[in-house]
Amino acid sequence: MPSPLFTERSGPRPPAQDAVDALITRARRLRGDVDAVRRDTSVIDDDDPRLRWQRALCELAVHQLDDLGEHLGQLRNGIPAQTNAEPGVRRSSDPRTPPGSSAAPATGTLVSRVGSAEWNLLTDEVSWSDELYRIFGRDPGSGALSLDELPSMLLAEDQPLLTSMVTGCLVDGRPIDGEFRILRPDGDVRTLHMTGEPVLDANGCTASMWAVLRDVSTLRRSEHVVVSARDSLARREHLARAERRMAVELQESVLQPGTLSVPGPDRGGPDVAAHYLPAGSSDLIGGTWYDALRLPDGETLLTVGELTGHGIPATSAMATLLGALRGMAVAGVGPGAGMGHLNQLIECSAQPALGSAVCCRFDPVTATLTWAQAGHPAPLLFRDGVGRPLPAPDGMLLGAASHVVYEQDRVVLLPGDVVVLHTDGLTRQDGRSTGPEGLLSLAPRLARARTAQDCVRTVVEEFGAAERLDDACVLVVRIGE
Repeated sequence: MPSPLFTERSGPRPPAQDAVDALITRARRLRGDVDAVRRDTSVIDDDDPRLRWQRALCELAVHQLDDLGEHLGQLRNGIPAQTNAEPGVRRSSDPRTPPGSSAAPATGTLVSRVGSAEWNLLTDEVSWSDELYRIFGRDPGSGALSLDELPSMLLAEDQPLLTSMVTGCLVDGRPIDGEFRILRPDGDVRTLHMTGEPVLDANGCTASMWAVLRDVSTLRRSEHVVVSARDSLARREHLARAERRMAVELQESVLQPGTLSVPGPDRGGPDVAAHYLPAGSSDLIGGTWYDALRLPDGETLLTVGELTGHGIPATSAMATLLGALRGMAVAGVGPGAGMGHLNQLIECSAQPALGSAVCCRFDPVTATLTWAQAGHPAPLLFRDGVGRPLPAPDGMLLGAASHVVYEQDRVVLLPGDVVVLHTDGLTRQDGRSTGPEGLLSLAPRLARARTAQDCVRTVVEEFGAAERLDDACVLVVRIGE
C-alpha cells in the first residue's frame, strides 16, 4: 500500500488565517452559551431524572466544544517543524505545539491530553512526546514502552483489542482507530483513543508505526453520565406508565361508570347518574370518588369526595375510604358519625392525607335526604327551575384534626327535585374556581331534563370540555314526579 507520505503531489495549502480565527471565535461564543445553560442547570432538583439528563448533556457538550476549540487552534498554528527525520521515515512530534514553541502545556489542558508516538521497526527505536508520558503517568527517565511492553499498561480485557489493531496496522497496512483503557502507576484508569498508520520506506515496506493517543476519559465519563441519566429517565417514565395503568385499573374497579346501579323511582329509590372527568394531564389520576348504594333498610347511600395526592397511593386510599363508607352505611351508621369514623381512619393510616367528602342517605318513605360534609362543597338543590346550595352543617377536612364532630342536616325532597353532588375540581378552570354559580346557572336546563342521566349530560356538556388541573366527578339525584 503506497504511503501518502511519499505521494508526488504538492503540499496542502493552509486555510486562510481569518477564516480559522472566525471559526475559533464562533466556537468560543457557542461554548460560552452552552456553559451558561450548564450553570443554569446546576441548581436544579437532583431528584428529577429528566433535569439530570439535561445537565449531563450540557456537560458533554462543553467538553466536546473544548476539544473543538483545541483542534481549531491546531489548525491555525499549523504542523510543527520536524527534526532529525531519517530518510523515508516520519519522526514523532507533538502536532499540537506551535512551531518554535518548547513550553510544556499545563497539566489538565486539552493539549496535555494528546500525545504522539512512533515505533521504528528497523531500529527498535521508540519515540514518545512529552505529553504521552504525562498521559501514561510515566517518568520520561524510564523510557518509552515498546509495542511488546505497551499491552502491560492496559486492562486485561482491552489487551486483545490493542494487539489486533497493531497487528492489522503492521501486517495488513490498516490504519489504527480504536479505544482502550490503561491503568496508570498511580492507580488511575484512563480511556485513550488511538489513531495511527503504518509508515512506509521508499520501497513500500513498513518501516515504523506512527500514532496519536488522546486521553478521552473526561468525554467518556460525560457520555456515561448522559446515558445513565437517560436510562434513569426511561426507567422512571416506564414506572410512571405502569403506575398510571394500575391506578386507572384500580379506579375503574371502584367507580361505577355511567348510570349507577340503584333502583329507579318505580321501586321507591331515586334516579341516580354520575360521571367522572379526568384531569388534563394523564399523570394526575387522583383519589376522587362517587358512589350510590341501595342499603338493606331501603335507603340509598349517596357520596362524593376526593383525597389529596395522585397515583396508586391516592386511588388505593380512596378505595379504602369508600369501602369503609359502604360498610358503615350498611351497618346503619349515619352520615355525621360516618364522617367522624373516616377522619379517624385517615389519622391512623400509614400514609396520612387530607380529604373532603359529602355523604348522604336518602329515605324513599319520607323523601328525606340526611347529609353531612367534611370541608366539601354543599349539594345543590334544583327546584322549580331555580337552584341553591343547601345550608352546610359544620365539618372540617378529613385528616385535618383529631376528635372532630361532624354535624348532619336534613332536607325533604319533592317530586321533580334534582340534587347535584360534585367535587371542587368540576368548577375549577384555568386554575380558578367559579364556585357553585356556574352549576346554578344550569337550573332551567336541568328543569327540562327527564332523567338523572340527562342532567349529567347537561353538566358534562357545560364543564367537561374545560382543561382542568385535577380530576372531578358529578353525581345527580332526581326525584321522580
